[in-house]
Amino acid sequence: MTDKYAVIGNPIAHSKSPLIHQMFAEQTGHDISYEAILAPPDGFAATVERLRMAGYCGCNITVPFKFDAFQLATKLTERAAAAQAVNTLKFDGATMLGDNTDGAGLVRDIERRMVLQAKRVLLIGAGGAAYGVVLPLLQAGAELTVVNRTPEKAQRLGLAFAGKVAVCSYRELDGLVFDCVINATSSGLFGEMPEIPDSIFAPGAWAYDMMYGKQTPFMAFARKSGAQVVDGLGMLVEQAAEAFFLWRGVRPDTMPVIAALRP
Repeated sequence: MTDKYAVIGNPIAHSKSPLIHQMFAEQTGHDISYEAILAPPDGFAATVERLRMAGYCGCNITVPFKFDAFQLATKLTERAAAAQAVNTLKFDGATMLGDNTDGAGLVRDIERRMVLQAKRVLLIGAGGAAYGVVLPLLQAGAELTVVNRTPEKAQRLGLAFAGKVAVCSYRELDGLVFDCVINATSSGLFGEMPEIPDSIFAPGAWAYDMMYGKQTPFMAFARKSGAQVVDGLGMLVEQAAEAFFLWRGVRPDTMPVIAALRP
C-alpha cells in the first residue's frame, strides 16, 4: 500500500518538494506518493485535518503556515520548540508530531564544506528563517552572532536562546570578521543587500544565502569580497531528507538529488 505525503503552502505551484521526495523514494525503494497542496490563507488546519482523515502519514509545511503548524502540533521536537515554527508534521493516530528540519538541513549542507565547531558565524536576520536554524548551529558548536535591520528583533532572538547568541547592530560589525556569514533575510527577493562591510569575511570564509535559483546581491557582494559562495539549494534538499528520515527511518543520499536539481 502506498503511503501518502504532501507539502502545504500558499503559493505552492513552484515547490520542488514533490520532485525531491519522488527521487528519494526511487532511490530508497519506498512506496510513497507526495503532492503539493494549496491551502487557503485561513484554511490550513482544515487542510491538515482532511489529509489526516484521508490516511496521509505526514506533510511538509511552507510559507505562510509554519507558525500555524507550530500551534496545531500536539507534540514538538526540541528543535521545533526552539524555532517556534514547524515545517514537518508526522501523523500517528491522534498525535501530530511537529518538527523543524530547516536548521539540520542548513548545518548538514554547510558542514559538507567546513566544520562549524568553534567557527565564528554571523546570521543576518531575526525572522522565522533565522529562528529555525539557531539551535542546530549552536549544537554544531558555532560561535553565533545575529544582526538584524531592526535591533529589537535581534535582541528578542538573543533572549529566546538564553544568552548563547551574541547580538549586534550593523554599525557594530565594523572590525569584526567571521568564518561563515549566512543570509537568512528575504533581501535577495527584492534585489536588496544587507548593510554589511566588505571586511567581514575572514580568509577562506564561506558566504551562504538561504535563497536558491538566482544570484542575489549578497552572493555577488560576498564573491567580490573574496568569500566562497553557496546558495540554499543544498539546504532545501537536506531539510527534505531530514523529513524523509523522520517519516521513513531511512536517510536518502542527497548528493545525486542536489546534482539533478542544479542548473
